[in-house]
Amino acid sequence: MKKLKTLFIIILIVSFSNCKKEVQKSIPKSSETEEINLLDTLTLKLNNSERWVVNSETQIGILKMDSIIKAFKSDEVENYSDLGDNLSKQTSFIIKSCNMIGEAHDQLHVVLVPMLDEISTLKEADNIDESKNALNELDALIEVYFSHFKL
Repeated sequence: MKKLKTLFIIILIVSFSNCKKEVQKSIPKSSETEEINLLDTLTLKLNNSERWVVNSETQIGILKMDSIIKAFKSDEVENYSDLGDNLSKQTSFIIKSCNMIGEAHDQLHVVLVPMLDEISTLKEADNIDESKNALNELDALIEVYFSHFKL
């Protein structure tokens, strides 16, 4: 299962790198940073104390993911695999609609890649505790998204 999960993440990272080619612009570095766990190498930061602007498709996709999670939590059925499938559809929509460039695009990946990892865990988890933990992590990542990105 770990090999499948790792392969899935590598494929997603490669697909991210195939987003529209970026034209790099010089953007001043922000003094505010917030660390999130992604191989302990990437840092999420604000855009000079402001949230990064995302395209509407990304915002719509994340809002739908948030709604799906809230509906799941209020439901008595705990089918985490179906939840993972539904969330995966939203991330696919976000990835297919990717037209962002520059630092905002790079910063989005800092949050989105761990989300994809947690969704993969939901889809493949063998036990309820692992699924609940993945859902809690995903919920926290969505909060981080909203604190660092806007439409």
